[in-house]
Amino acid sequence: MFEADDLSSDLSGRAMHHLVSELFPICRSITGNGLRQTLRKIQDYIPLTTCEVPSGLKVFDWTIPAEWNIRDAYIKSSAGDRIVDLRASNLHVVSYSVPVHVRLSLAELKKYLFSDPDHPDCVPYRTSYYSPTWGFCVAHNQLVSLQEDEYEVCIDSVLEPGHLTYGQLRLAGNSADEVLISCHICHPSLANDNLSGIAVAAALAQYLRNRDLRYSYRFLFVPGTIGSIAWLALNQAAIGSIKHGFVLTCVGDAGAPTYKRSRRGEAEIDRAWVYTLQQSGDPFTVVPFSPFGYDERQYCSPGINLSVGCFMRTPHGKFPEYHTSADNVSFVKPAALRDSLDRAIATIDVIENNVTYVNQKPMGEPKLGDYGLYSGIGGTSADDYQMALLWLLNMSDGTASLLDIAERSGLPWDILKQAAVALTSADLLMRQ
Repeated sequence: MFEADDLSSDLSGRAMHHLVSELFPICRSITGNGLRQTLRKIQDYIPLTTCEVPSGLKVFDWTIPAEWNIRDAYIKSSAGDRIVDLRASNLHVVSYSVPVHVRLSLAELKKYLFSDPDHPDCVPYRTSYYSPTWGFCVAHNQLVSLQEDEYEVCIDSVLEPGHLTYGQLRLAGNSADEVLISCHICHPSLANDNLSGIAVAAALAQYLRNRDLRYSYRFLFVPGTIGSIAWLALNQAAIGSIKHGFVLTCVGDAGAPTYKRSRRGEAEIDRAWVYTLQQSGDPFTVVPFSPFGYDERQYCSPGINLSVGCFMRTPHGKFPEYHTSADNVSFVKPAALRDSLDRAIATIDVIENNVTYVNQKPMGEPKLGDYGLYSGIGGTSADDYQMALLWLLNMSDGTASLLDIAERSGLPWDILKQAAVALTSADLLMRQ
């Protein structure tokens, strides 16, 4: 058992994995009580505020849909056995299915059954948010084994005017300029594609909340697509304050890290992520922006054009468990969650400390030994710290940021920061 404040301090990642396990059984969609239950559970860890957006409200080119809730759903054989049961997996029902209670032949029933022949033992995930219909998702092996029979089909759902709910947390820093960190919260029982991002975002918020921050940080927990569009439409006055950002999703599998650039391509947040991934020495992938994926495509839409990328491990659609019942709690690894959190922390450290310095003695190289910054014994190769001193002095002409120097020198971030502190204390550098 883990206490609520253990997410960011647990170096094994098991506390984040525990949160994934807690959230996994909840039947979520883009609206409804499952969404609210999910946000209440996150509130056990961080002080989220929630916002209810009414059905029918126009948000840019979209309209907030009716609220969907479901109580039960099943397919019964003529013998009364539940052969498909929402209580066994909430993936069994196509999300946003309209209510239905009928008896159907096998041929009629098959029109409403969805399976994935490429993954015959898995239940797929399907939705129909904006086209009223109904359906069930089943493993393909079960579908082909169904016998001729008269089946009782029931979806006890409600679609009625209500609200879309999202959560947010703003951590105030020394500047009103913000870093946006977003994850989607609408998928039912999908551990990597959905819950891993929630767990890492909550842990990151815990890590940052008691620190002296340069930037303010805004965490958004929103239903996919419609949630980010609603937030952008209702918070247009805040958009101009967002200077950097990233989406967290699929961050719990054992694959190597992947970063998807923002629409701007070479924004500071893009460079920071690429630099920290390079510095790790581990395999990683960087992919260009494309207008398909998660909510980064909303934050990077042409009328918004924020510097928001997306951090993943194996990208969506690239792992066979994606959008199936195999994306379960065991598929998500505690060590991967911890590694994802650590990489996010490292990237934030870069943007927090990416400032520009000016060399106060630029005429030739200062005699560093007089400042206690250089060994009195010559003839040896310079170590990373000595090289950091020299790179900082040479490049700090008021035009190069610390990240510029880090990228050009290839030196570790922590060593460059230490060298900058030492040179500033010796009055050889001044922060611009």
